[in-house]
Amino acid sequence: MVSGPTHHDGLADQARALAEGRTSSRALVEEALRRIEATQPALNAFRRVRTEAALAEADAADRRLATGERAPLLGVPIAVKDDTDVAGEPTAFGCPGVFPVRQADAEAVRRLRVAGAVVVGKTNTPEVGQWPFTEGPAFGETRNPWNPQHTPGGSSGGAAAAVAAGVVAAALGSDGAGSVRIPAAWTHLVGIKPQRGRISAWPEAESFHGLTGLGPLARTVADAALLLDAAAGSHAADLHRPDPLRVLPAAGREPGRLRIALALRPPFTFTRKPLDPAVRAAVVRLAETLARLGHEVTESDLPYGPVGPAFVPRGIVGVADWCERVPDRTLLDPRTRGALRSARLLRGPALSAARAAEAPLRRRYARFFARYDVVLTPTTAVPPLRVGEMAGWSGARTDRAMIAACPYTWPWNVVGWPAMGIPAGFTPEGLPVGAQLLGPESSEPLLVSLAAQLEADQRWYEQRPPAWVGGGADRPRSTSEEEVPAVGE
Repeated sequence: MVSGPTHHDGLADQARALAEGRTSSRALVEEALRRIEATQPALNAFRRVRTEAALAEADAADRRLATGERAPLLGVPIAVKDDTDVAGEPTAFGCPGVFPVRQADAEAVRRLRVAGAVVVGKTNTPEVGQWPFTEGPAFGETRNPWNPQHTPGGSSGGAAAAVAAGVVAAALGSDGAGSVRIPAAWTHLVGIKPQRGRISAWPEAESFHGLTGLGPLARTVADAALLLDAAAGSHAADLHRPDPLRVLPAAGREPGRLRIALALRPPFTFTRKPLDPAVRAAVVRLAETLARLGHEVTESDLPYGPVGPAFVPRGIVGVADWCERVPDRTLLDPRTRGALRSARLLRGPALSAARAAEAPLRRRYARFFARYDVVLTPTTAVPPLRVGEMAGWSGARTDRAMIAACPYTWPWNVVGWPAMGIPAGFTPEGLPVGAQLLGPESSEPLLVSLAAQLEADQRWYEQRPPAWVGGGADRPRSTSEEEVPAVGE
């Protein structure tokens, strides 16, 4: 057999090599499992590892490939965040305790299996996805491959760490307030929060009262679009069922000249914190690149309006709803238990008012999109936080700090429209920062096309983190693909 791809190659590269017979699914899955074992002490990205099941599925994929069968991801290893059901595994969503094994795949996982993907494990997430860091008493601390003293973000932090470290080429995360886009920013990845319902939430009719949707994390735009297309589709019981569309073809076509708003001001909160100068400079450089590529870029504040009251009740009640399945709530983080108490006050009229506020906000933003095609904003206001920075804090103090650090992402969860996180560069200390592209309803192809154009110019996929196993050096470096060793080697 000709030497095939390794973890350095992307999702599409691996799928192509499998279809052409240049590698085997078993070889790729064995390599992913080896890298999980090698990186777990340093990064702690995985909650569950499906060693025997994944190898059996890889062998089955190889038999299918040998008969000439083809599917978009046939035999390719991926990871899934531990808020999404995988048959034969518990779904703990970052919580402590013994959870029952799920008997069926979530609809998104079922579709990924139809596409041929092999799920090698389930990735860590903070309790019920509440925080922009991936830490908790159930599993410890998940760390950033660019510098293990810092978090990869949250709540899809384990998924981002696994992809950034090259354990898998792509992973399925979820985003209820930026939980795909924030980790993408802090680990130098591409992350897509698609249109609400683009990827089914089943076995939930909707997730977190419509705030949360599943989405991909990958190193390239095309790989993120490929995973999105493979997972996309509705279940008959879904509350939100947008018209089907394919996103991957947009990664190969020019977006045309677009009107782009550079929006540096975040929505109003009571915890305003200045935009970090390094983050601001990185996003402004992206805006200048877009202008150089021929787009009309104008600095313009996005009229967010009263978006906070439309978000908070849905988020807190969603946490309480999910915690009904926790086997022992006394084991939960005190901040989670505080959210459960708050939820008692927010059910009923407050929750109904939050849902009713969504339509006026959509109309408000639609008027803005009559003047602009896409909005460019920072993803976060600050570079990656240090691991343990908010450990032991009260719920109120944590909320204030995380809103100040991550004020830009959650409005698009309220309206349910597509958003895309892209790399924006690095701080002088070598920490990744990101930007997000926001679009109107069902604008995933437009965002993907624009992001692919930027990617072709910036070539951000050539930069990889240093090899972190057991700590490594004190300061990260960004290196080309050819120079960096594999994590664990």
